[in-house]
Amino acid sequence: MTDNRPEENSRGRNRGPDGRPIPTDRESPVGAPVIRGDESVTGTRARKAVQFDPTDPDSLDAAADTVSQFATGTTEDDHLYMLRGAAACAALVRGEGSYKAAAERAGPDVTVSFIRKWARVHDLPRSVRKQVALGQIAPTAAKHIARVGGEARLLLAWAAIDGDLTVRDIRTVASTINDGTPVNRALTNHGVHLGQLELSLSPDTYRDLRRRASLNDTTPGELVTDALEQYFE
Repeated sequence: MTDNRPEENSRGRNRGPDGRPIPTDRESPVGAPVIRGDESVTGTRARKAVQFDPTDPDSLDAAADTVSQFATGTTEDDHLYMLRGAAACAALVRGEGSYKAAAERAGPDVTVSFIRKWARVHDLPRSVRKQVALGQIAPTAAKHIARVGGEARLLLAWAAIDGDLTVRDIRTVASTINDGTPVNRALTNHGVHLGQLELSLSPDTYRDLRRRASLNDTTPGELVTDALEQYFE
C-alpha cells in the first residue's frame, strides 16, 4: 500500500488526517518508566522499573551511578537495561542542565557524546520506544533514529522494521537525511520504498478488497489508504 505522509502546519509540527499533531518527541516526564513499567510490554520486569527524577538529588545520584555502569558495560546487555540507561542519561542532563555537566557527574568513563546519544533515545516518542522494548528496533539502531528530527524519525523507525534495515543501514540513512536528502529518497537508495507494508487479511476481507478494487478500477493499496484515512479521522 502507498504511504500517505501527514502534512505540516505553518509552525512545522506534523499533523495527521484529523488535523491533530503527531508526536515526534517524548511527551511523558523525563525519567518516567512509561514503557519499562508497562507490564503489557515488559511483563513482570515492569515491577522493577526504575524512575529517575531530575529534581530529586538522591534520584540523580542513582542516575549518575546507572550511567557510569551503563557506559562501562557493567550492566546487563539487553534492550530494557539500555532503555533504563537512556532514561538515566536524560534525567541527569535535565538535572545538571547540560550534557557536559551530566558527563562530568557520571564519571571519567562517560563522554558527552555518550550522554547525548542515549538521552536522545529516551526522548523518542512512545510508539518508537515501545518497539525498542519489544526488541523490534535495536537500541543501537534507536540511537541513529533519534539523530533525525520531526516526522522523518517516525518514518525511519517504521522503515527500519518493515525494510529489515541493519544498524549500519539506519546509521547511513540518518546521516543522509541530516545532510538534506528527503527521507523517502534516502530510504529508496537502500532498497526501501516508503509506505510498502505487508498485511495479513482474513480470506473474506481479502476477497472483498480485491473485488472492490477491481470494480472501482483502483488498487488494493489505494482502497486501504482511503479506509485508514477515514479511520484515523
